[in-house]
Amino acid sequence: MLGHVSPLPQQPQRSASPGHMVVCGDDALAQRLAVELRYVYGERVTLVLPPDPGTARPELPLTGRGRAAALFGRMSSAMNRNGGGRDGDTNAGVEAVRILQAAEPADEAFEEAGIETAAALALVYDDDERNIRAALTARRLNPRLRLVIRLYNRKLGQHLETLLDQAAVASPGLDQQALDASTTVLSDADTAAPALAATALAGSSKVIQAEGLLLRAAERTPPRDGQVADPGLCTLALLSSTTHDPAGTEGSDSSGDEGPRLLPDQAQVAAATGRGTVVLEAVSQAAPAGRKPRMGGRGAPLSQVFSRRLRWSALGVGLAVLGLAVASSITTGDNALHAVYLTLLDLFAMGDPAIGDPTARQIIQILSGVAGLLLLPLLVAGVLEAFGSLRTASALRRPPRGLSGHVVLLGLGKIGTRVLVQLRELGIPVVCVEDDPDARGIPVARRLHVPVVLGDVTQEGVLEAAKIRRSRALLALTSIDTTNLEAALYARSVKPNLRVTLRLFDDEFATAVYRTLRTAHPQALTRSRSVSHLAAPSFAVAMMGRQILGAVPVERKVMLFAAVEVAGHPQLEGRTVEQAFRAGAWRVLALDVAPPADRRPDLAAPVPPPQAPGAAADHPGGLVWNLHPGYVLQPTDRVVIAATRRGLAELLRRHSTLSRR
Repeated sequence: MLGHVSPLPQQPQRSASPGHMVVCGDDALAQRLAVELRYVYGERVTLVLPPDPGTARPELPLTGRGRAAALFGRMSSAMNRNGGGRDGDTNAGVEAVRILQAAEPADEAFEEAGIETAAALALVYDDDERNIRAALTARRLNPRLRLVIRLYNRKLGQHLETLLDQAAVASPGLDQQALDASTTVLSDADTAAPALAATALAGSSKVIQAEGLLLRAAERTPPRDGQVADPGLCTLALLSSTTHDPAGTEGSDSSGDEGPRLLPDQAQVAAATGRGTVVLEAVSQAAPAGRKPRMGGRGAPLSQVFSRRLRWSALGVGLAVLGLAVASSITTGDNALHAVYLTLLDLFAMGDPAIGDPTARQIIQILSGVAGLLLLPLLVAGVLEAFGSLRTASALRRPPRGLSGHVVLLGLGKIGTRVLVQLRELGIPVVCVEDDPDARGIPVARRLHVPVVLGDVTQEGVLEAAKIRRSRALLALTSIDTTNLEAALYARSVKPNLRVTLRLFDDEFATAVYRTLRTAHPQALTRSRSVSHLAAPSFAVAMMGRQILGAVPVERKVMLFAAVEVAGHPQLEGRTVEQAFRAGAWRVLALDVAPPADRRPDLAAPVPPPQAPGAAADHPGGLVWNLHPGYVLQPTDRVVIAATRRGLAELLRRHSTLSRR
């Protein structure tokens, strides 16, 4: 079934235009991506959604179509207020996304969406198989098409990229030099997991490690009177002026002047007294992967085979045998080895009665027999426990007694599973709560020996079973906003100072929740994150033919890190580092001074030691991060920048326009 949605005043339907973008999906990510492309990059977008409201994800209170229409309406109003649009076109802000309905992304749906003339296609269904089928169909219909595919399976994604790129190159009648039919496979779970895992850690330090580059951003509280805040390498953002106010609101794109400010200039930083900051602490090459914490092995450790009580019992019997052997050696005058031998014979009832022997020897023989009687049930218990441990090796562990300082993770879907792996790689103890015994993350939790509580988190006693009272943080990452909220409210009633992170889709709902929780529990840290909001910028940049190195959430805004060639960017080329900086848009952080022929896309060149100002160009290769403000950016340079979503969109959009000319 294919058809248009009911006409809405802010949703005029129109035919597809050449060079437009097509987004196909069935959940919040598709809607966010369409918003990103239309209202941030100014691209013409066709959004294909499933027609049945039942296919919309349960986290959306409206149907997928209704939610998209409401989201586009809010963004259109905001763009009209700000005079937004492409290159000063004031009418572009009211031009909405074209919405189609299709049960499956097949030939008919693609034809209606204008796939043959589209510049790029994003396939972001929640089902990997559906995305793969659609990608193969789209590549057949338009070999020139740039593809961005959402896949959870990383290894399969690598093979699929190669296959589809080879299919594009092998298509007859195409100019291989001008062909821009790249295939990019991304995972929203991989993109969002580091940011979500970081919220559970004290210190609010965020580490982005991508493509050989490591960037660390740290959240700093406002300095006290008479103190000067450490600016780090540079100040990336000012937090909301109300972030530390009990009645504050966590900033988003609609927060206004009171919300967070990304990439402020020195004057804004100096004037922002009482505000927390996010500063850049390091830009360097990622160190080689060290040995990660043991996350499951081929054999179970002794502590998981035998209980603690049994191990203590075995130790007691062993000490008794040793004591009897020493006593036998002392009383009989035998050497130590012979005394141990006789004691073991008595212990296993293999010796002759000590008739006619000294009294001491007879007493020791009796005591050895008693110890042997104690050893028999101990051996039986050990065998039973060993068999029981082997039998239940594939079963889920329960939270052990005395567990504390752990993170309670709600939901073991795609997002929760990736966050679980991230937390375990950091060596953080985790207890998971999941109501579906067949959830995607259950085998992962079993392999990592992570305790899991099976049950509905909204039911009484489930969070108590996860030791919520002794935990350090709660990560509510189910796909249902109300479930996450209910769990957070109950956890706060049990432990008022608990650190809580909620996965929430809607910005308005998240703001209301944040205000309420901060007012009720001013001393506790509360964070809300939207997975689609964190992941959408990566997918949008890929649709423009680029890739970002990473993203750092600043409250409910997102800051992006990308590698950009200076050539073709008039905002950068021929300007000094200081002149190239645009407050609220982008900032040059590092310079790749490797010769252009030797540059690698992953920036994995050796990093030189810190250099004197202006000496960046003297080095044969690597990244220089302490650039002098007077260094002039050359056309052959490649720089690492921090940018806002709109700032990066402006750079990419103007570069694409110049390239087409």
